[in-house]
Amino acid sequence: MAKVNIKMPEEFLMKISRLGSKTDEIVPRVLEAGGEIVLDKMKSNLSSVIGKDTKLPSRSTGELVSALGVSPALVDRRGNHNVKVGFNEPRKDGVSNAKLANIIEYGKSGQPAKPFLKPARRTSRQPCMDAMIKKLEEEVESI
Repeated sequence: MAKVNIKMPEEFLMKISRLGSKTDEIVPRVLEAGGEIVLDKMKSNLSSVIGKDTKLPSRSTGELVSALGVSPALVDRRGNHNVKVGFNEPRKDGVSNAKLANIIEYGKSGQPAKPFLKPARRTSRQPCMDAMIKKLEEEVESI
């Protein structure tokens, strides 16, 4: 039977050892930094598609864009940390923000789709990862 012995770089091991018990403090800040990047992209995409190419003048109040936000970093049942970028509920007029966003994203009879979520996810993926890596490195260096 073959045996493999892998040695980790000394610098990497030092960073990991410095994290220690601080992981639960650092991870939420890192995730929130990435969530802000996605939120900015979603807001700009949503603002650009609302009222675009409509037959009638737009009746947008700006409530849907202002309802976008990032949740605080929470731990789920499995022990994973997550943040969610989404819409606050309810609206003043009683209509669900999620329903309106779904109609804009996928369209409906007589209303073409104006995707803003999928492009935001696709274009913000790498900048989000870069921001989280940068924030993690800052946090590790400050320990």
